[in-house]
Amino acid sequence: MESLVNKPRTKRGRATLNNILSAAAQVFYEKGYHDASINDITNLAGVASGTFYVYFDGKYNLYKYLLLQCSHIIRKHLSLSVKDCKTRREVERVGMKAWLEFVLENQYMYNIIWESLYVDRTLFVDYYQTFSKAYIQGFEKAKLADEIQDIDFEVLAYTMMGASNFLGLNWCVFKEEPDDIDHVVDEFMKLLDHGLFSSDLKSEPAPVEHKTTPPKQRFRFQVVMDDDEVEEDS
Repeated sequence: MESLVNKPRTKRGRATLNNILSAAAQVFYEKGYHDASINDITNLAGVASGTFYVYFDGKYNLYKYLLLQCSHIIRKHLSLSVKDCKTRREVERVGMKAWLEFVLENQYMYNIIWESLYVDRTLFVDYYQTFSKAYIQGFEKAKLADEIQDIDFEVLAYTMMGASNFLGLNWCVFKEEPDDIDHVVDEFMKLLDHGLFSSDLKSEPAPVEHKTTPPKQRFRFQVVMDDDEVEEDS
């Protein structure tokens, strides 16, 4: 990502870049990549047009950087969520719940990720291939531990990605139903535990967790770059 952005060296510069990213996420979400302009983004970010070019040389590199940040943030969030899991089954359950809760707070990422198919197809393909490789590595470890069946891991990876994509899309973007998350996860685990055509479909639901509503922010979507530490302002 080094070639996509001129990374700031001060906290002030980092804050300005985060404002631009947050504004871009909102403008891309509301207008789409092709209808969004740099002026739209800088006006919402509250910076001069010239400031934009301090960090990016154009809209495409900003979009690509934002897409890669989304990928990094999602993978980091899920990795931290499942780090204490002892089995692959636990990873899938905890990971699915963490993903659905994450989507509720970061709906813009669906737009950023899926629109890449129409911005630059290679970005879309690379995004999902990267995720599939991580899935496959996890399945290979689980197979060695005799936790999962002998299934083509690439097929399994894309099946699991499809499930998480569309469960998140329906319950967290279309319906925005946070109270349904535990039910959705329970039903998803029934499928993993028993298979689609099994007659034994009993499983214990997970306890319901209540989340507090975050305070309103200046931007509709708050994007904070996740990179190396920056130097203090002098």
